[in-house]
Amino acid sequence: MTPAEIKALIVDVPDFPKPGIVFKDITPLLESPAAFRAAIDELARRCAGLRADGILAIESRGFIFGAALAQKLALPLELVRKRGKLPRPSVSVSYALEYGVDHLEIHEDALKRGGRYLIVDDVIATGGTAAAGADLVTRQGGAVAACVFVIELTFLSGRAKLGEVEIVTLISY
Repeated sequence: MTPAEIKALIVDVPDFPKPGIVFKDITPLLESPAAFRAAIDELARRCAGLRADGILAIESRGFIFGAALAQKLALPLELVRKRGKLPRPSVSVSYALEYGVDHLEIHEDALKRGGRYLIVDDVIATGGTAAAGADLVTRQGGAVAACVFVIELTFLSGRAKLGEVEIVTLISY
């Protein structure tokens, strides 16, 4: 299954979660075992040469793709969660949203100093969440091998917030 065939499964949902937004629904991709497998296989192929030591999956849909990609690449998986969701001591970073501030956290012992990490999420839009994930990595002495997304909304220029970080995407709008 090609990226174009996978893209054909993504459904536009107008005015969700608020008027003027066109939400990209990945549910049909997840409902198709062949499409999901093809998406993970292609992302793994694109990431194979990046010399990553682990994967950070961002809550919540990033968990789906991050876990499958970690399995495929035989890499450890770490979860990046919203504030207050992790059971052990954690490191937190705040980041701006168009309507306020949010926070992401990772266990303080999750990353190895000098390690290279893939940050995985379903979509890159404005880039704030991915940039916050990258900040968590660098604060703990690691390096971002790449940020990996199934979908990129290019018209929102999220890449700009990530600077020189390599970005791997499967589908662009």
